Amino acid sequence: MATPFSSLDAGGGGVAIMTGPLNPIDSSTPSKPCLKNSASKSPILIFLFFHKAIKAELDGLHRAAMAFATNHHDAGLTTLLERCHFLRAIYKHHCHAEDEVIFPALDIRVKNVASTYSLEHEGESVLFDQLFALLNSDMQNEESYRRQLASCTGALQTSITQHMSKEEEQVFPLLIEKFTFEEQASLVWQFLCSIPVNMMVEFLPWLSSSISSDEHQDMRKCLSKIIPKEKLLQKVVFTWMEGVKTAEKCKSCKDNYKARCEASGTSVLPSQNESGHCACESSKSGKRKYMELSSSPKDSTLSCPIDEIMLWHNAIKRELNDIAESAKKIQLSGDFSDLSGFNKRLQFIAEVCIFHSIAEDRVIFPAVDAELSFAREHAEEEIQFNKLRCLIENIQSAGANSSSAEFYAKLCSQADQILDSIQKHFHSEEVQVLPLARKHFSSQRQRELLYQSLCVMPLKLIECVLPWLVGSLSEEEARSFLQNMYLAAPPSNTALVTLFSGWACKGHSADVCLSSNAIGGCPARILTRSQKDIDQPFCACTSICSTEERPMCVQPDNNRKPVKCGNLFSSEDSDSLLLSGIINSHKLSCSNQSCCVPALGVNSSKLGMSSLAAAKSLRSLSFTPAPSLNSSLFNWETDISSTDVGTLRPIDNIFKFHKAIRKDLEYLDVESEKLNDRNETFLRQFTGRFRLLWGLYRAHSNAEDDIVFPALESKETLHNVSHSYTLDHKQEERLFEDISSALSELTQLSECLNNINGYDNLDEINSDSSEQNDTMQKYIEKATKLQGMCKSIRVALDQHVFREELELWPLFDKHFSVEEQDKIVGQIIGTTGAEVLQSMLPWVTSALTQEEQNKMMDTWKQATKNTMFSEWLDEWWEGTSTASSPTSTSESCISSLGTDVHESLDHSDLTFKPGWKDIFRMNQNELEAEIRKVSQDSTLDPRRKAYLIQNLMTSRWIAAQQKSPQTTAIEGSNGEDLLGCTPSFKDLEKQEFGCEHYKRNCKLRAACCGKLYTCRFCHDKVSDHSMDRKATTEMMCMSCLKIQPVGPVCTTPSCGGFSMAKYYCSICKFFDDERTVYHCPFCNLCRVGKGLGDDFFHCMVCNCCLAKKLVDHKCREKGLETNCPICCDFLFTSSESVRALPCGHFMHSACFQAYACSHYICPICSKSMGDMAVYFGMLDALLASEQLPEEYRNRSQDILCNDCDKKGTALFHWLYHKCGYCGSYNTRVIKVE
Repeated sequence: MATPFSSLDAGGGGVAIMTGPLNPIDSSTPSKPCLKNSASKSPILIFLFFHKAIKAELDGLHRAAMAFATNHHDAGLTTLLERCHFLRAIYKHHCHAEDEVIFPALDIRVKNVASTYSLEHEGESVLFDQLFALLNSDMQNEESYRRQLASCTGALQTSITQHMSKEEEQVFPLLIEKFTFEEQASLVWQFLCSIPVNMMVEFLPWLSSSISSDEHQDMRKCLSKIIPKEKLLQKVVFTWMEGVKTAEKCKSCKDNYKARCEASGTSVLPSQNESGHCACESSKSGKRKYMELSSSPKDSTLSCPIDEIMLWHNAIKRELNDIAESAKKIQLSGDFSDLSGFNKRLQFIAEVCIFHSIAEDRVIFPAVDAELSFAREHAEEEIQFNKLRCLIENIQSAGANSSSAEFYAKLCSQADQILDSIQKHFHSEEVQVLPLARKHFSSQRQRELLYQSLCVMPLKLIECVLPWLVGSLSEEEARSFLQNMYLAAPPSNTALVTLFSGWACKGHSADVCLSSNAIGGCPARILTRSQKDIDQPFCACTSICSTEERPMCVQPDNNRKPVKCGNLFSSEDSDSLLLSGIINSHKLSCSNQSCCVPALGVNSSKLGMSSLAAAKSLRSLSFTPAPSLNSSLFNWETDISSTDVGTLRPIDNIFKFHKAIRKDLEYLDVESEKLNDRNETFLRQFTGRFRLLWGLYRAHSNAEDDIVFPALESKETLHNVSHSYTLDHKQEERLFEDISSALSELTQLSECLNNINGYDNLDEINSDSSEQNDTMQKYIEKATKLQGMCKSIRVALDQHVFREELELWPLFDKHFSVEEQDKIVGQIIGTTGAEVLQSMLPWVTSALTQEEQNKMMDTWKQATKNTMFSEWLDEWWEGTSTASSPTSTSESCISSLGTDVHESLDHSDLTFKPGWKDIFRMNQNELEAEIRKVSQDSTLDPRRKAYLIQNLMTSRWIAAQQKSPQTTAIEGSNGEDLLGCTPSFKDLEKQEFGCEHYKRNCKLRAACCGKLYTCRFCHDKVSDHSMDRKATTEMMCMSCLKIQPVGPVCTTPSCGGFSMAKYYCSICKFFDDERTVYHCPFCNLCRVGKGLGDDFFHCMVCNCCLAKKLVDHKCREKGLETNCPICCDFLFTSSESVRALPCGHFMHSACFQAYACSHYICPICSKSMGDMAVYFGMLDALLASEQLPEEYRNRSQDILCNDCDKKGTALFHWLYHKCGYCGSYNTRVIKVE
């Protein structure tokens, strides 16, 4: 990996070329399969090289931080700071070039993808800010500082690596699919031209040193196809790529030239022809025009090179003044046709001002006086430009027919305000800064500062700015400007300064080549060798074309009329682009002596954008707060203010989980530091807390992947919006797995230390033992690594959650009704099992306020209104509160939950359900009062109401009947036999306890009659009443025959914790030792299956558990709370398997099998119970072979189809009538002709 110099005084536009790598690249390291020869086939895959280099730099940075944290080398902090500065600069410009070029182009072809990745760039910017805040803090002497630094670098590495992996998995394939080879090459070229020049000088050599030799050759081949087929452009890029090697080869040549120039006062190229003629030939005369510069640089119109800053100031002021005048003309004339052109001019001058201010802030002012700053003025000017652009956009959106007088008054006022502000600002700079620079710096140093300032801009902006600037200068000022630029450029930048000179010449109207007069030769004659030579190292300043070679000249159109600056146009040649207008009526040169250098060909691209993203990148490198989310990509998703925050939306409760996730992530991050204390008790607590978070987060992410995201994708305008978040879930799952493995290893090391020491306290380890020291060192390293991993998972999930809330959350309010949101919430809850809910509810509510808890539970009640969820919640809470321990954190959370939920429950559907003892104590008046109460309850289903009234009316007699046998049994002499205190067997030969219904190792004592039965079916089989199994409080172990409180194991010491069954439900008091059973909190019953979310889900409308394959079924409200239409048994509580019919009705599977032998229509709604295509085909064949009597052949019948519910006509038949719409024979005759 390469390490940058921190000084801005080095050559090449203020950056130093990277020297030898700190970490040598192993060329034998295998690269990704797609890298092999892939970049030449798909230019966009050149970004894989960028990603590989950045990942390697991140890995080196984190390793250095880890070594600094564990080995305590104080000298490493300076190196870390330098590497962080370099990585930040490289990655920032990489991100902003993507935001400026790649993502906007992708967003045109594929919607809802790019915005997420731009949001991630913002999050990574915050991480860099946090890292530098830590590096520059005063905590360096604290013990925890080193570990925090390692954690921050680890989090940064994780975040950026995951981001780039997602790009490779989602973005790159889309770019390859949606863009042709030429479009991909254009995008990559725009990407490179959008990075500031001083950064490219540093970026490409570093990239070359970070990849293998084979990859280096592959990248060169790819770049040769990406860069336009202009040798000068290719030499510029490959000069940067060669880095130091080229600089060394060019150094002696450039030094000789500069010495000659200073001595003689004339400027000649080392290989210039003796006559000094310009290489640009006139097609009219065929003669060469030239002008030798006979004066030295000191004789120019500017007394000092630094005074060129005033040339920039004057050009900017003239352009702004012209814009202000244009605004007034638009206001007076009312001509709205040129608003777009006006906006382009404003955009251009805004970019010039912003980059000019950045150059001053980062190059000029720090060199002159470190305390000198105009940052506030620069920021205010940027805000004013943004306001003016917004005003123009408002005028355009308002339209010409609207009352726009106020708009144009504001437009003129804003333009005048910007002009006045900048004039005052420039005057202050010229008074305060320039005198200091003239006094303290030599002429050469002044030139270098100016050249470095120019290189702060990206190539695509320099191509437009240089002709614009030179066009505002006199001929002598222009020659002086070009000469100073050439003298200031480092040896390695010869090709680059040649390109700059050529662009500058395009802005002057004189009939001579300014480059020829300023530096002694035309750039068109430089660097035009064969394509074969491009692949070899070269010296840019010594390669001159032969007299036989024709220069590659850009010939402007003589008939083209100049327009005001900022309106860019291209000639018929797509590679030639000229700035179409110079301030104060300066015109472009239309002569045939136009300088023969190539254009970049990017400013005319429809896929390109402005250079403001690069400006943001440079601003952020000043370590100011991360830029705001004001990109055009975010207009549609950040309109959160339009949503009424106080309005409760059902989907909001899904995002309530984010608050709980953040709380536990903070715990992991902060408390992980204590792992270094080697406290075994804390390690167990920390591991338990982590595994709880992991399990609940997995349930949350699965719900999003399976339910929430598909719901979003189902909307046509939201395609692709969630793919990035699905990839996040996969990456975060791997992070959780890594932390889990690290915790297991740490636990093993802790146990090993205990075994070695023989002490409970690890602090008493004997330092003389080498084995102990090695194990201790491993423990410390693993704990430090684990702390970094916890920081990484917190950062990753924090950013993921933030982006979800910013981007996805508002979409539900915009695209989904309340009913649809209710359905989504119901689907999520319906796939959550009772065990998960029992852990999740206290976990979530512990992070919420009382009001938030109540709102969340109200929403859950609404989503589960057709179910038994409230009943389950009450029963679970009652059981939990009885067994809860006040010392347990999680159980104390449950306690608060139970109180809140109980108070917020709606008791309208909780009718009086008295037990036998309560009924027996009632007198006749009380019983009648209860019957009247049930009768007057309008919320009860009529069938349910009739059932309750009937049972209440007969309850006193039933209770009296039950009391007598119970008393007799208890008081009898042979009480044990009467109670059934003997074991029963499911399989007597195998000695398996149980009954014919269940395999279990206990009997239940019925609360109604006090007798012992293996199950409720055994009780109901021999009794005249039903057993309420949930009322059971006692059981008998069939091994020791001891009656004891009901529970999962026998509490008798002799049994030694003998299990009553593999499955035990504390709510249903249900035991099963042979089947897979789960408790559904919405049915509030135990059902056979793996559980909700595994193989079943609970439909909140039908109020039944259905197989996951039936997720797209026909819903009927409380469809299972009815009797079987065949056997009339109540289906909801039936122990027999139930079959769902396509029409939404249900019946027992056994009943269906028997009924389907002779019927194919539902006995309730008469719709077909399955796919009857084969049967209906047989009927077609049968009818085709039949011959009806003559008198019936022409008769028809009106029919109603039971399947499609449509009326129609069919030919007469005694039995079969086919529907003309759906082809079904499930019809009935409603009229006969």
